[in-house]
Amino acid sequence: MTPQIKRLLKWELALFIFLFAEIFFFGQLSSNFFDVNNLLYSLNDFVYIALAAIPMTFVIITGGIDVSIGSIMGLSSITFGVLWMNGINVWPALIIALLIAVIAGSINGLLIALTDVQPLVVTLGGMFLFSGIALVLSGGSKASGYEGIGGFPNEFVEIANGQIAGIPNPIWILLASMILFGALLHFTRYGRNVYLVGINIKAARYSGIKTKWTVMSTYMLSGFGGGLSGIILTSYFSSARSDLGAEAVLPIITAVVLGGTSIFGGKGSVFGTAIASIVIGLMQYGLQMANMSSQQTNIVIGSMLIIAVLFRSTNWNNLKNLLSSNFKRNRPSVLKK
Repeated sequence: MTPQIKRLLKWELALFIFLFAEIFFFGQLSSNFFDVNNLLYSLNDFVYIALAAIPMTFVIITGGIDVSIGSIMGLSSITFGVLWMNGINVWPALIIALLIAVIAGSINGLLIALTDVQPLVVTLGGMFLFSGIALVLSGGSKASGYEGIGGFPNEFVEIANGQIAGIPNPIWILLASMILFGALLHFTRYGRNVYLVGINIKAARYSGIKTKWTVMSTYMLSGFGGGLSGIILTSYFSSARSDLGAEAVLPIITAVVLGGTSIFGGKGSVFGTAIASIVIGLMQYGLQMANMSSQQTNIVIGSMLIIAVLFRSTNWNNLKNLLSSNFKRNRPSVLKK
């Protein structure tokens, strides 16, 4: 087992401990928090974070970032609604909406792979572009305000509101996403290429890896994750809106970084991202039960992101050696008798 994997496992174990401590803490504030059904169905409120964060892990491992993910969620949602409103069957409309999300991600990836422009700048532009397209589609369909486009058939609404074997459908979708993307990242050559690009893109290029395709494909995966999250939210609210996912960017990126993925690239895991998504989701749920507003919960999540970055980027061995040397230098000398 490599030192990097050992460090990731230690970090994920710490997340598990924090998760149980979080459940215990909020359980003390409200006895209803311990109810299994409440916990299961509360996952429906934030599964979309994990579904978008897991593919985003690939992007950040390569050293990139995608801040357009929230706009892609809104674009896929309103695209689906407009297609369905114009007579297209719900399932072809769903597939087309996901394809549009993948195309949006490929636009980001193509510009980043073929130019020297920083991913933050490209995806920031993509954020405005995709949200603008979503608003145009929303206006053209005459979708009204927060109501959006509704009236979807029951089989579509059941995607996010139904259950199998007593477990909500979104949890099954999350487990499938973890298995699929986890296998892709950790057990395939493609996954190894993603890590190598994040560690050293020049060395990866010289070793024969198609670095441009690898980078571009990670943004396509991120676009797919955003599209899937947008569809799940549309099903959950039974409403297609252009603003779905508008506040999702911060929790999604926080989940990836808190899950152990380095913002400098080369490190990360799907499992860690999934655990961190649950930690953030339960944090939001618990704080809302404690009567905190969404703006106040954003302060907590933002603080978690800063703390996670500091913990992951700090070289603790160097810090320990520095403190040890300073202690020895400042220690008063003892006179020998």
